[in-house]
Amino acid sequence: MSNELRDKALKYLWMQNRDWSQMAEIGDPPVFVKGEGIRVTDTEGNTYIDVNAGYNSVNVGYGRSEIAEEIYKQMLEVNYFPEGSTTKPTIELAKKLSDLTPGDLSRVFPVSGGSEANETALKIARAYHVKNGDINRNKIISRRGSYHGTTAGVLWLGGGPPVASRDDFEPMYPNMLHAPQPNSYRCEFNSLNNSECAIKSANAIEDLIKFHGPNTIAAVIAEPIAIPQGAIVPGDEYWPMLREICDKYGVLLIADEVICGFGRTGKMFAIEHWGITPDIMTVAKGIISSYLPLAATIVSKKVADKFADENNYFKHTLTNSGHPVSAAAALKNIEILENENIIDNSAKMGKYLKEQLEVLKTDHQIIGDVRGIGLLVAFEIVSDRKTKSLFSSDLSIPDRLTEKFFKHGLIFRVSNEILNIGPPLSITRSEIDEIVHAIDLSLWELEGELGLPVND
Repeated sequence: MSNELRDKALKYLWMQNRDWSQMAEIGDPPVFVKGEGIRVTDTEGNTYIDVNAGYNSVNVGYGRSEIAEEIYKQMLEVNYFPEGSTTKPTIELAKKLSDLTPGDLSRVFPVSGGSEANETALKIARAYHVKNGDINRNKIISRRGSYHGTTAGVLWLGGGPPVASRDDFEPMYPNMLHAPQPNSYRCEFNSLNNSECAIKSANAIEDLIKFHGPNTIAAVIAEPIAIPQGAIVPGDEYWPMLREICDKYGVLLIADEVICGFGRTGKMFAIEHWGITPDIMTVAKGIISSYLPLAATIVSKKVADKFADENNYFKHTLTNSGHPVSAAAALKNIEILENENIIDNSAKMGKYLKEQLEVLKTDHQIIGDVRGIGLLVAFEIVSDRKTKSLFSSDLSIPDRLTEKFFKHGLIFRVSNEILNIGPPLSITRSEIDEIVHAIDLSLWELEGELGLPVND
């Protein structure tokens, strides 16, 4: 059965970021048939811990029958909606999101995924300025090394490593500008601490605005905690400065909470760590714990009101926008997050996980940095801590680590020197110990193969 399914996958399925010829050589892809909590079971009965909860997205964990029951119930009632109408769960979800989000974020445009949410945010930002008469405000500032999706427009947000190569999709969309990442471990300004890097990185965005002309800039988009570069938590000065800079020049501020939102960082939304309100917020993944496709673009009243009459309505349509079954599932998912104190668990378990990774750092010289907040943490592999230099690509460190993690019971795919960890938010202390122990064993094996000395 398992070999037959695998053969069909290799022949017919185009998987994300995988090469079927290489998968065939190594016996991939694994095919999973059951999930419960943080664990998944394959067709051969082997059980593994899903270290990154799908795509940092199965926040309440696998196997929540309550969500499945809500999906079934809604499908029996009304599974879709006539054109120009809506449904009860979609309305209730919009109201719930308005209640949860900070400040005057209150108008919700539901979509199917994070890329669509960010595409929608960019269209809203540009259209908002047009309706204000600022027809030249069409440039978007994002940060190097950020990730905001893979559809044609948002693909060009963020620039440079560790985001996957975009060479196959040239030419680059026009009017995309890139600013430094407030990553104190590899700060572009060689800053001495997190605070200095945050201030200089925020000032660099203001410099970009002034250089290109404020009347050309539509929006700044950023993840509160940058994911591809490894759970970058900026200094506390950064986000308040961005808010002040955007207000100063009439630029909209977009917070991409696609991964950070719904408890991942120990608060409902990561932006709450700094007490500011963006003009637009995008959410996905944790909103429904990936039980069905769903995301949303949530807009402040100030921005949304520009689209409030028949001559100014937002010209944007997606077939599955506001799907009632997804909305019902999301409402149940949010209910679980709230009623079971899962967000508080994320804060506590995230702190414990980070502490345990710091312990590993003392034992393994190839760990250069440990960072993150809540259950969005990362560690970075280096060949030399002092210089922060990386291992040669010829050593295939990512592939070797992925293989070792799998051998020790972890689904933990590694694509570069930055290892992100984002398990289900329902994880327990003992389950964190299992993950850390498997990472520990894998690193010892790798260091032995590389002939590295043992730390004193």
